[in-house]
Amino acid sequence: MQSRRAVMLTAAAAVALSAVPARAASAQPRGTGLLRLRLPAPSGPHPVGTVSLRLVDGTRRDPWVASQPYRELMIGIRYPARAVGAHRAAPQMLPGEASGFAALNNLTDVPSSHVDWAATLTHAHEGAPVDRHGGPYPVVCYSPGVVDPRSLGTTLCDDLASRGYVVVTVDHTFDAAAVEFPGGRVERSVLPEEYAKAYPDEDRVTALLEKTLAVRVADTHFVLDELPRALSGDLRGVMDFGRTGMFGQSAGGFTALQAMHDDPRIAAAANLDGPLAYVQKDSTPGHLSTVAAHGLDRPFLLMGKDGNDLSTVPSWGALWRNSPGWHRGLTLRGAEHATYTDAEAVVPQIAQRLGLSRATVVANIGTIAPRHAITAERACLAAFFDRWLRGRDDEGLLDGPSGRFPQARFFS
Repeated sequence: MQSRRAVMLTAAAAVALSAVPARAASAQPRGTGLLRLRLPAPSGPHPVGTVSLRLVDGTRRDPWVASQPYRELMIGIRYPARAVGAHRAAPQMLPGEASGFAALNNLTDVPSSHVDWAATLTHAHEGAPVDRHGGPYPVVCYSPGVVDPRSLGTTLCDDLASRGYVVVTVDHTFDAAAVEFPGGRVERSVLPEEYAKAYPDEDRVTALLEKTLAVRVADTHFVLDELPRALSGDLRGVMDFGRTGMFGQSAGGFTALQAMHDDPRIAAAANLDGPLAYVQKDSTPGHLSTVAAHGLDRPFLLMGKDGNDLSTVPSWGALWRNSPGWHRGLTLRGAEHATYTDAEAVVPQIAQRLGLSRATVVANIGTIAPRHAITAERACLAAFFDRWLRGRDDEGLLDGPSGRFPQARFFS
């Protein structure tokens, strides 16, 4: 049976927009109070600093809220830091974001009300001074899955920053479950309501998927336009925008490749289990995006859950056939759709503390051991961006099967 998260986020999260309340699990916390979770430490040599910025696009009316005459985004910037001891660890989610994330709850049979989502700390430190010694650093943008906050990719984003990248994470306002702006104002997702109005009319659902992706790509272009002007203080001169890449999970992976197709500033992009067509199931043919139909002339990486490859995801097959540039594809044995998010790290903790079943864990993150999944994802992403943004390929990790990562199966 397909997990609810996979159903919700498949094919740019078509059914995610249905927002059917998650089934409540009967387990209760074994201790008192809400659960507090931990994220794995980054593996690179740099400590990590972070800042958040509010960006306003005055040239666009908000496409989701007609009364708002501008488009407003929150982004996070992760970067290599010089020293972090005097700076507090940043939370994964602010209180308003955590509340919205828990309310939407797209984890299968995981009672989100038992978790203190605002208590999870990242390994990035707020306002820590930039380590300029190795800069300017390549830039990598990150886009999350539909209805997910940008913070659900923290494990991978913090790791890239620790390896010498500046990582820019984007919250797509009114798409993400909740986005908290300075001063505490919170904007919730409108997509569940939009999907409810469109379903079951297939044409209307397709149009909604197209609009969702188009808004995300426009957000990406705006961030790349605005960010050089918006940087101040310690971050000025640290980001090498001439070496820009992008990655994302699910609809975020779709966004990354479509944005690269449309914007020559993006030199390389990685798609973590995101189909590239406006369909409600990965396996449905047709309704191709322009990136799938036209292909790419720059490097891209596809990483999928177990079973997703060129034969089972038609939009991936089309992209592959139509792309003259360098490309690689692999799946992780035993991986699920959410394996490529922080769910891989936190669901096992929740299950252990609440006594949830093994079946619940598998429904969310598959059968692959979390340490194996996280290590392989980090290594493959770093190898990809090292090769195409830094011009180095120390281990040839993406050239074929490796004994280091037996769970990785390459496809072509």
